[in-house]
Amino acid sequence: MTRPAPPYAVAEDDVTLVVRLTPRAAKEAIHGLVALPDGRTALAVRVAAPPVEGAANAALVALLAKRLSVRKADITLAAGDTARLKRLVIEGNTAQIAASLAAMLGHD
Repeated sequence: MTRPAPPYAVAEDDVTLVVRLTPRAAKEAIHGLVALPDGRTALAVRVAAPPVEGAANAALVALLAKRLSVRKADITLAAGDTARLKRLVIEGNTAQIAASLAAMLGHD
């Protein structure tokens, strides 16, 4: 069985990550991969914050910053401000960020 493509792409200076966010969850957690209708994959993330005035996006950035050991300021929401499907750009040590994402997904 082939492994699905990871929901992230590593560039020289940053990592682009696709996330499917579920707000108002009972517990904040990263749930692994979810298949999208177009065949791509996304990282499934749940946050307790509501999707009001950017609260869920801020909670997403805080959770990812903690799990990836980067500053919140290093994570930029590039697309999907009001959508469940989001594209984030994470700046920093790309090798360390990619290794952390791979470990989260069990791809290490």
